[in-house]
Amino acid sequence: MIPVRDDADQLAGALAALAEQTVAPVEVVVVDNASTDRSAEVATAHGARVIQEPVLGIAPAAAAGYDAAVGEIIARLDADSRPPAHWVEGIIAELARRPDAVAVTGGGTFYDLTPPLGAAVSRLYLGAYHLLGYAAVANPVLWGSNMAMRRDVWWQVRDRVHRHDPEIHDDMDLAFALGTTTVVRIPSLVVGASGRSVRGAAQMRRRFRRAFRTLRLGWAGSPPWSRWAARLRSGVDGGTAREQV
Repeated sequence: MIPVRDDADQLAGALAALAEQTVAPVEVVVVDNASTDRSAEVATAHGARVIQEPVLGIAPAAAAGYDAAVGEIIARLDADSRPPAHWVEGIIAELARRPDAVAVTGGGTFYDLTPPLGAAVSRLYLGAYHLLGYAAVANPVLWGSNMAMRRDVWWQVRDRVHRHDPEIHDDMDLAFALGTTTVVRIPSLVVGASGRSVRGAAQMRRRFRRAFRTLRLGWAGSPPWSRWAARLRSGVDGGTAREQV
């Protein structure tokens, strides 16, 4: 599933990568979030099923896509994601290996930054996101550019996410909704992603503003100490996959 708004060129790249998968997805759903460019046309041309979500924001678009998905596993990318050929295969293998896991997520590299800078920035940015997110949620956090969850789990938690709020990080919000269930991060499952999310002061301010809002909402009913206490009581075996896929 891919949410998109006015990003036709990047979307074409993501869809081309999905067409090269060693295991083909059951379907590809593209959620057109009120685009004014050719995003919907590009999606249709690549054989994707297009869903319209007129309410602006990644959270509304992502939720609409999850609702529409028919496969047992819902895998999520962003329009600028470039999954390797084994991406779908790796997700299926890890969820089969870990029947207790409700969701998995991976890492990324910024392909449009110069190689040394892109590798360093991606490690720093995503490393901090996963580390701080884990502390905040008391569980591994999902990264929307590279994640998947079981469809039945989505239907269990869909009413807990803030799907109508455009000023949140929907992937972290979903991680809050999953509570102490088993979420696994797969180090070997790495996708390419655009570095535009870390370019410019305005972009970073917006991302931090959304992060703080997501944390406030997530902690409103269950502060971090309560989450960690619940995690320790549950004995959930989440974290990083011990075997590469």
